[in-house]
Amino acid sequence: MHFARRLPSKGTIQGYNGVAAVDKKHQIIVDAQVFGEGQEHHTLQPVLENIQSRFQRLAISDNILKAQTIITADTGFANEQNMQYLHDNHINAYVPDNQFRSRDPKFSEQKQKYGKRHQDTKIRKKTVFSGSEFNFNPVSKTCICPSGQQLSLRGVRANERGIPMAYFEGKLLQCRNCDRKQQCMHNPDAANHRKGKGRQVSFAMNDNRPPNYTDWMKHRVDSPLGKQIYSHRMSVVEPVFGNITTNKKLKRFSLRGKAKVQGQWQLFCLIHNIEKLKNYGQLTA
Repeated sequence: MHFARRLPSKGTIQGYNGVAAVDKKHQIIVDAQVFGEGQEHHTLQPVLENIQSRFQRLAISDNILKAQTIITADTGFANEQNMQYLHDNHINAYVPDNQFRSRDPKFSEQKQKYGKRHQDTKIRKKTVFSGSEFNFNPVSKTCICPSGQQLSLRGVRANERGIPMAYFEGKLLQCRNCDRKQQCMHNPDAANHRKGKGRQVSFAMNDNRPPNYTDWMKHRVDSPLGKQIYSHRMSVVEPVFGNITTNKKLKRFSLRGKAKVQGQWQLFCLIHNIEKLKNYGQLTA
């Protein structure tokens, strides 16, 4: 389920934001609301709660937000309060901050490629799961391996460069009997020895402040799984807004008052859904 918001006017004065949640599989809008404030941070929670109550009322799901549903939203929805809400309610969401591209090596490689001429470098062949493929939660200081097992925290201490690191280690018995041992351990044969160790991994901590919920989300978004999931958002939700604003000509709201603007926004979203059903829906007897 993907989120986006649209500013109907390109001017500096903005009356209402149209927010919509879109189903990935069918590009059907499952929730559409308007909000009168410029910032969209505060809109994430009410939209999710509205979806939750609607799916309960229609007897589709008692808890759609926890029933294998993945939520993505753009950077406009990223703030500490929203990240805590997602964390505390165990919602499987991916909401990047506005610096997430600068942390991605792919984008730095693109800058090199299309900027100054650079020398070709050998890419080291990946032999084991990298630390980014482990689910690290800096708030609770827990770590889940790619096989779903929780690793033991061995402590937080500074490395040779003085950076505080959280060190984790898998239980030897778990690693020894893991089906993904060959993909995960640097020396998988050592796990068969009594004095061997399970997979070890470490993560940098912020030494100037305690970890927060934004840090938790950064680790989720920066992981290979998070990048793969978030990459679908643009191709799912943006065509929906493109259809409404370009094909349906809703460039800006033409009414006044929240009730009327809400009706206009939801009417255009309804037309989009009807069009989807007409073109791709199947009638069953």
